[in-house]
This record gives sequence, C-alpha cells and structure tokens, in this order.
Amino acid sequence: MDPNFGTYQLGEEHEALREAVRALSEKEIAPYATEVDEQERYPKEALDALVKAGFAATHIPEEYGGEGADSVATCIVIEEVARVCGSSSLIPAVNKLGTMPIILSASEDLKKQVLPAIASGETTASYALSEREAGSDAASMKTRARLDGDHWVLNGSKCWITNGGVSKWYTVMAVTDPDKGANGISAFAVHADDPGFTVGPKEKKLGIKGSPTVELYFEDATIPADRIIGEPGTGFKTALKTLDHTRPTIGAQAVGIAQGALDQALAYVKERKQFGKSISEFQGVQFMLADMAMKVESARQMVYVAAARAERGEPNLGFISAAAKCFASDVAMEVTTDAVQLFGGAGYTRDFPVERMMRDAKITQIYEGTNQVQRMVMARNLLK
Repeated sequence: MDPNFGTYQLGEEHEALREAVRALSEKEIAPYATEVDEQERYPKEALDALVKAGFAATHIPEEYGGEGADSVATCIVIEEVARVCGSSSLIPAVNKLGTMPIILSASEDLKKQVLPAIASGETTASYALSEREAGSDAASMKTRARLDGDHWVLNGSKCWITNGGVSKWYTVMAVTDPDKGANGISAFAVHADDPGFTVGPKEKKLGIKGSPTVELYFEDATIPADRIIGEPGTGFKTALKTLDHTRPTIGAQAVGIAQGALDQALAYVKERKQFGKSISEFQGVQFMLADMAMKVESARQMVYVAAARAERGEPNLGFISAAAKCFASDVAMEVTTDAVQLFGGAGYTRDFPVERMMRDAKITQIYEGTNQVQRMVMARNLLK
C-alpha cells in the first residue's frame, strides 16, 4: 500500500482550506446563526469574517483582485459555512452565481468594472433570471431591454433574488428580440444606483431567513450600453452555462447543512439516555446514523466530482452538475429530517439547531432549478 496515493484524494491545500474555514465558521459565524434566523436579519458578522479572511468570493481570478480559487475549493468554503449557518453560506455561493456570467461572457472592460469590488468585499453580487410567471420556464420571461442611443432601457421585474437589496451588482436577463425566443434574451450588469431600478420588500420564508429574497423592478431603468454581458441574444446561453458551473455550489451548501445536522445528531444521541443507557447504543439509532453518514459522504463525492469537471471545462457538464445538485439536496432533506427525529420532541423546538437546518435544507431542492427540472436536464443529456 502507498499512503501517498493521490487519486480520489483532495490535495493538502484543500484540506488546509477546510480546516481554516471550519475554524472561522465555528468561531465567527456559528454564534450568530440562531439569532440571524430568528430575527430574519442579514448575517453581517459572517460577511465581515468571510471578507477579512478572503473567503467571500474565492472564485474570482487573481487578475481582478480575487483569490483565484478552483471550483472544488469554492465548494469546500460553501460547505463548511453551511455546516453552521445556511444563510451565511449564500454569501460565497451567490457571489459566484452573480459573477459567473461576467466571468464566462463579459468584455474585459466589464470584468474590470465589476469583479474587483466583489473580490475585495466592497459589495456582493446577485443573479436575476426568474420572474413570477417564468420560473422553471425561464425562457418565457417578460422583462424587456431596448437599446436607446448609448444606453439600454429595461422594463419589467424579477423575483426570488437572493441577497437582493444587499448586493450592489446584479446580473439581469431580459428579452432584447421577442421574435427569437430564447435566442432573443440578453444579459446585463445592473448596478443598484442605476436610475429606474428599485428593490421590493423581502419575502417571508420558511428557511434561510438571514438571506433576503426580494423582487427587482425596472421602470425605464437605464444602464450604459457597454454593460451588456456578451453579444445580444446570448444571455440565455450564458445563463444555462452559468448554472452548469454553480449548481455544484448548491450541492455543496446541501452537503454542509446535512453534515451539520449529522454532527448535531451524533453529539445528542451520545448524551441522551433512555431505558438506562445512551440511545446511541440502540441498533435502530445506529442504523439511522449509518445511513445518514453514508448519504452525506456519497453526496459530497458527487459534488466534488462535478466541481472538478467544471474546473476543467469539460463538455456536457449539464448531467453531472444537475445530478450533484439534485442528489445532494435530496440527501440534505432526508438527513435533516432524520436528525430532527433522533432528537425526538427536542428536535421540534428551537432550543436545538436541527429544526433550522431542516427548514434551510428544503430550499436546496428548489432553487437553481427544482429537482424535477434537474431530472429533466439529466434525462435530456442521457438521451442526446
């Protein structure tokens, strides 16, 4: 046997990163997680800690002031933050979602205009694709953009915008040629200070309550012409390509939430006594724990494989990215539900974090494409 055999093993730098993010999360983020959830407030402490440590937007290339971290490293950051606070993990996750269209398709000038502010932590970025009547069917969006001299003028609205109102930069998809269907959609970089752009009230949600979710309104909103991302008509392709790169990050968030719930359950069953002994000695409990851990580890490996393939720029990312997000989020829902069960009545109270983790897990099955849509994506890739 060779203890240095490197295949299917994270490098030392990735393991060191995990240790650093876990230590930061437990010290600087976990103490506020319950308060953030109950008060439904943005986790400013997490943002400050992540920015100071360089973990808020690790994916941004070094030439734009970022850390230049690879996709697996970014997933590790998100996973470890989510282990203690799902809301806080959306800071690095949505920074990647909001900036990937720019990284993938924008002009060099636009990259230099937007990315350094995200890399430095001066602000965050958000992603605006969905509308009230254009969710899973995103191509049916109604938001319009027309070129008027040296400006684009946007009209319409977007919904379900994560960290909306906090972010200063938004990647917005809008129809520029209604006659071309999906090929008539373009992408734009919109700033919070652009005239005609406003942010709506926060949604009242089941989970991830510390991360504001809002609507965006565009009423003759004007942005400079050079803030289009890529060529006109390429926005929907950029949106889909972006999701191929970011769905593994939602998988990472799901893995982190599930791992956090498993850790809490392991500690609790060792201390909880019934019938004169620790409930961890009962085979039924042991089988539940074994299944939970098996599922979490399986999900983690799939997420890392998807992230690695995205980092290499492999073709046909659609299947593995959808599979990683779908499987990991289903696992998160199962594991957090089982964690609540293992806590018994105590798990149904807010005295322990597993009920929060269960509520937070649910959204991972819904956003960045419902898991029903993920299965459609996988099937289409298989049947090509």
